[in-house]
Amino acid sequence: MMKKFLLIVCGSFVGTFLALFFCIIASMIMSFAIMGASSMGSKKTASVDKNSILYIALDGDINERGGGTPVSMMDMMNGNQQYSQGLNVLLAAIKEAKDNKKIDGILIDCKGGSASPATREALRRSLADFKQQSGKWIWAFGNEGIDQGDYYVASVADSIFINPVGAVDIHGFASVTPFFKRLFDKVGVEMQVIRVGTFKSAVEPYILDSISPANRLQQEHYIGAIWKEMADTMAAGRKLTNARINQLADSLLVAMEADSLLKYKIVDGLCYRHDFEKKLKAKTNVDEKDDLKLVYPEDLAPEVEETTSSDQIAVVYATGEIDAGGGGVMGRNDGIDSEELSDIIYDLIKEDKVKGMVLRVNSPGGSAFGSEQIWEAVNKFKQSGKPVAVSMGDYAASGGYYISCGADRIFAERTTITGSIGIFGMIPNGEKLIKDNLYINSSEVATNDNAAMGAGMFGIPMKRLTPTQLAALQRMVNNGYELFTKRCADGRHVSQDSIKKIAEGRVWDGVTAKQIGLVDEFGGLEKAVKWVADKAGMKPDKYKTQNYPALEPDWRAMLNAIMAQQMEARMRSELGDLYDYHRQLQIIAQRQRILCLMEPLKLQ
Repeated sequence: MMKKFLLIVCGSFVGTFLALFFCIIASMIMSFAIMGASSMGSKKTASVDKNSILYIALDGDINERGGGTPVSMMDMMNGNQQYSQGLNVLLAAIKEAKDNKKIDGILIDCKGGSASPATREALRRSLADFKQQSGKWIWAFGNEGIDQGDYYVASVADSIFINPVGAVDIHGFASVTPFFKRLFDKVGVEMQVIRVGTFKSAVEPYILDSISPANRLQQEHYIGAIWKEMADTMAAGRKLTNARINQLADSLLVAMEADSLLKYKIVDGLCYRHDFEKKLKAKTNVDEKDDLKLVYPEDLAPEVEETTSSDQIAVVYATGEIDAGGGGVMGRNDGIDSEELSDIIYDLIKEDKVKGMVLRVNSPGGSAFGSEQIWEAVNKFKQSGKPVAVSMGDYAASGGYYISCGADRIFAERTTITGSIGIFGMIPNGEKLIKDNLYINSSEVATNDNAAMGAGMFGIPMKRLTPTQLAALQRMVNNGYELFTKRCADGRHVSQDSIKKIAEGRVWDGVTAKQIGLVDEFGGLEKAVKWVADKAGMKPDKYKTQNYPALEPDWRAMLNAIMAQQMEARMRSELGDLYDYHRQLQIIAQRQRILCLMEPLKLQ
């Protein structure tokens, strides 16, 4: 099997050169597609007819940003015209619908959207504000059924309908962590770990076969806290109790017949889609033979990425892993380049029209070095006399908290995952892989004792670290932890010892984080912007927000992304079950060695 692995990997290098040739041709075609998509991006707000409905489809990914070029270049090249939605576009459309007299109400079409709890919380809060402030209605519909995440959002609706043979799934939360130690043992890679923090669990999948007691403790706490928030909210929306929601979650609700869902007040009506459309037409005074007047978020929302020359609050997005490598495509959720982001913040300091900044953080962390560079830029912005707030999204953990801790004010969702104040280093030793499995020997000639430290092949060192080298790296990690906790203590105006008591790499939910002083206030991006504007002495009608970095296409990054996608597809096809070996080795080889990182969990 290992010989097959090696032969296929070598063969894939040949395939890469062929892919390069075809991708150069594809790039010429892509240029025309980009020009067409760019023209689509310069849209104006669509006209709205009387008795219209804002149509929100919970379908596909909900990312932090939308409103640039609406069609993903990668999707266009693959013949897929669907695209992810931006949370900022959805929130802007809901706000616009609240005051638009031609919008009668909102339809939530539940199709199994993908978003973390904090994103859903922000969306649901905006919908609740719409209903309360405008007095307008919200209906929700699930044709095949409604999954748990969609139901959490839909529970804000006045009425929920499903297909008579549909289902509703509420089951609670579970986190599933894969452990790769046996895989690496078989391949011949040993992970050498240096860390500070009992709860710093990002290294566990590579050195353990199962979850540690400390990691189980922290996961039980923050997953339980997030579930309680969501269960309480669903219960309040449906006029049930938290205990009742948990009873339903334990009863395999997904298998319950639709009539029983109606009986237990999980839904308000059963109807097929065409009958539901008739109900909507009657509610909006539309003739049965006419089409519903549906308005889509991207058409209703003001141009959220429009540039402005007015006095402004800068909204700087820090989304993804810090210095993970690979670059970004279309500026969307492809990681944080610490140098680029720091330069943007330094430039904003010099801009007279920028009166304050909100750093929108949705990051599990990453490079310790990169985190410190962004912290320094944020600190310089604050020292310039301009107010700065942080708005946390789904994650602001480890390096994500590092870059947040110096702000004047920190806002988070109740379901945000934050904390994880700790540092680790992870250095692979591929001696067994290279010598015993790939049959490659090596010889070294060195001028000094540590000259060959880290030398190897395929980005993987070929020798174990010596005790002296391990001790030196541990001192380096310890120093990084001291600096990290000092940054947090200075930013939060508390002692370093008090930070260390809640640090140790421990992950916290938003509610607990507020209780222990890691965040100041619950709320989303809009609340953070208002706070900064008030601090800057700006009147509500005298400023605008400007998003950074600009959502502009990066031709080279897009071409590289297409090549990488084609190579990955080829590798996955040819390696089959061996692909996981390749992928995990690739991640380890490419990552920086010293990290402030929390591995994001997928809550199932």
